[in-house]
Amino acid sequence: MNLYIFKSEEELDHAAAESVIKVIRTNPNAKLGLATGQTPIGLYKKLVQAFENGRVSFKQVTTYNIDEYVGLGKDHPQSFFIYMNDYLFSKVDLSKEQIHIPNGMAEDLEKEAARYETLLNQAGQLDVQILSIGLNGHIGFNEPGTQLHAETHVVELTEETRKANSKFFPSLDDVPKKAITMGLGPMMKAKKIVFIAKGETKAAILKQAFKGPIDLMVPGSLLQLHSNIEVYLDTKAASLLI
Repeated sequence: MNLYIFKSEEELDHAAAESVIKVIRTNPNAKLGLATGQTPIGLYKKLVQAFENGRVSFKQVTTYNIDEYVGLGKDHPQSFFIYMNDYLFSKVDLSKEQIHIPNGMAEDLEKEAARYETLLNQAGQLDVQILSIGLNGHIGFNEPGTQLHAETHVVELTEETRKANSKFFPSLDDVPKKAITMGLGPMMKAKKIVFIAKGETKAAILKQAFKGPIDLMVPGSLLQLHSNIEVYLDTKAASLLI
């Protein structure tokens, strides 16, 4: 694990984005695994700035988002498709045909999970997987439990996760109870993981994930097994690791 600690979110976002940019410039056909949520927004803004400054092109890049809420269509303001479109897709030269996100409105959710897993298998090894971590240790929507899935699957979101995400919705009742999420297999097979976390609220779970034992009740702890993970933290998030 390569750990990088920054005094400001600005510095963190810049450094994490530069790591992704380096991969794309080395391999213009790079395959990126993308995360959503509050944490990666700054990274995506830095990628957009680099594109606008002519430092990187996404024309040949292919993207695979980790997850999508069940029951939210592409036009729903809280869908991850809208999130990605707002923060990255609509602002760079990424081809629509090379954007992949699970369909949360699929009639047969299990069939949709299988379809997405097939796409990931066809893609092979992702060049970069961008990740963060939930307060309960989840990565993607791989929630704590007695077993974890390697493949794309439908997941029941925990109340803790729904409460954490309710700030983006009118109320807790509006937060979907299920999601389709990439399993741990493609994440752990990625050539490189760019992991980001910010703020003191993440400090305790980061200590469990990176200093504690590997534990299925802390899915993020499995990241200790990855051979090429870059961990970008601000000083508050890193406070219990140093």
